[in-house]
Amino acid sequence: MTAKPLLDLVVLDCPDALALGRFYATVLGWELQDGADRDWTTLVPPGGGISPENRAGHTSLAFQRIDDWVPPTWPGGAHPQQVHLDLSVDDIDAAEPPVLAAGARVHEHQPSTNGGFRVYLDPAGHPFCLVRG
Repeated sequence: MTAKPLLDLVVLDCPDALALGRFYATVLGWELQDGADRDWTTLVPPGGGISPENRAGHTSLAFQRIDDWVPPTWPGGAHPQQVHLDLSVDDIDAAEPPVLAAGARVHEHQPSTNGGFRVYLDPAGHPFCLVRG
């Protein structure tokens, strides 16, 4: 047993958990956990998630349906960004087409001055970045 907590799960609110889970499963190449549905969907990372049987597992990503979902209005506005994901890639230009094909769109606001990251919106409107890493 570990004395320090492990980051087990990151959960994003959205209007349809299964639809957004499928988007991120396509983008990341992760599997949907059995039992995924419109209300709750968890993605299983390579090597598995953290569990009592797999304490060396990896942080998982999940989605929960919210009836009154309102997309963020980043970079400002009435519903500012609460959280975003940075996805590390070797080459942003090469990684972009499959992300767009999965349903993302390029955000109109691009604050990077050196091209080190590019901002996108997932199908539910959450900002996320492809980061050159």
